[in-house]
Amino acid sequence: MSGVVPTAPEQPADEVENHIKLPDDPPDYNSHFVPGPPGTAVPPPAGYPGGLPMGYYSPQQPSTFPLCQPTGGTHPIQYQPGKYPMPVQSAPITWMPGPTLMPGCPPGLEYLTQLDNIHVLQHFEPLEMMTCFETNNKYDIKNNLDQMIYTVTEDTDDFTRNAYRTLRPFVLRVTDYMGREIMTMQRPFRCTCCCFCCPSTRQELEVQCPPGVTIGFVLEHWNLCRAVYSIQNAKKENMMHVRGPCSTYGCGSDSVFEVTSLDGVSDIGSIIRKWNGLMSGMGNADHFDIRFPLDLDVKMKAMIFGACFLIDFMYFERSPVQHSSR
Repeated sequence: MSGVVPTAPEQPADEVENHIKLPDDPPDYNSHFVPGPPGTAVPPPAGYPGGLPMGYYSPQQPSTFPLCQPTGGTHPIQYQPGKYPMPVQSAPITWMPGPTLMPGCPPGLEYLTQLDNIHVLQHFEPLEMMTCFETNNKYDIKNNLDQMIYTVTEDTDDFTRNAYRTLRPFVLRVTDYMGREIMTMQRPFRCTCCCFCCPSTRQELEVQCPPGVTIGFVLEHWNLCRAVYSIQNAKKENMMHVRGPCSTYGCGSDSVFEVTSLDGVSDIGSIIRKWNGLMSGMGNADHFDIRFPLDLDVKMKAMIFGACFLIDFMYFERSPVQHSSR
C-alpha cells in the first residue's frame, strides 16, 4: 500500500534495556556484596555523646574510607636533607636550685646565704652603638657553676635615660626564677653642677628587700684621688667602706674596689670589674665579680651587691657617642 512507512516490530521493554546498555559500564559490585557478622560496638569518644561528628573518621568503626598505610614496611618517613631545615634551639637556662625559707632572712635572699662569690653579667646592646639611643640595662646574676640566680632589669623612661645618660636616676628590679621581684634599687637624681664637696652632689643608692622595705644605703664620699663609698644600714649607720683604685677605667686590667671594715684594717670582700678585651672597651657589656665571706650577714651581702650597680653607672656605663650635625 503506497504512503505507508514500514516500522520495526515492537520488542519487550527488558530486551530494549539490555540492548541499549553499553558493554563498558562498570559492573555492579553491590550485587556480589555478602554482609558479614556484626562487630562489637565502639563507644563514642569523649566530647561527642551522640556519636562521631560528620566527617570524622575512626579506624575502630567501619567506614567507606579505608585507613591509608604508608608503603615500605615499618621504616620511618625521612625528609630530604636540606629540604626542611631543623629549627634552631637555644641553650636552656639553668637556674640555681631554690633554697628553703630561713627565719630572719628577707624572702629571695636565701640564695646569698649559700654563696661567697657571684658574677654580674651585663647584656650587650648593639642597638645603642648603632643608633646612639640609650636603652634599659639588663644583667644576669650567676654563680660559679654558671647557674642563674637573679635577673636585673632597669626600669627608666626613655626621656630620662637619653637626657641624663650616665647621671640618670634609675630603678633596678631584681627578679628570681619565678619572675617575682625580690629586690628594688633606686638611685635619686643628684645635681653635679655644684661644688664636688657639697653633700647634695653625692651619689646615693637605696636598696629595698622586699620592695618597699629599706635594708640599707650606698653613699658616695668626695675624694680627690679615688672612689670612696659607705655602706649603711636602714638607719643610715655606717657599716662598711668601699675604696676603689686611683684609675677606675683600668684599660687592659681589672678594676678592684675593696670592701673593708670601718677602721680600714680588715678586708671583707671586693667588687672587681673584669677586663674582657675589646668588649669591655667598645661594647657596653660589663662583667663584675663580687666576693664576700660566706658567713657575712645576708643583708650586707645584698648591700655589696647593690653597690656594684652604683659603681657601674658612675664609672663604667658608656653613653653612646652623639654625632653633632653641621
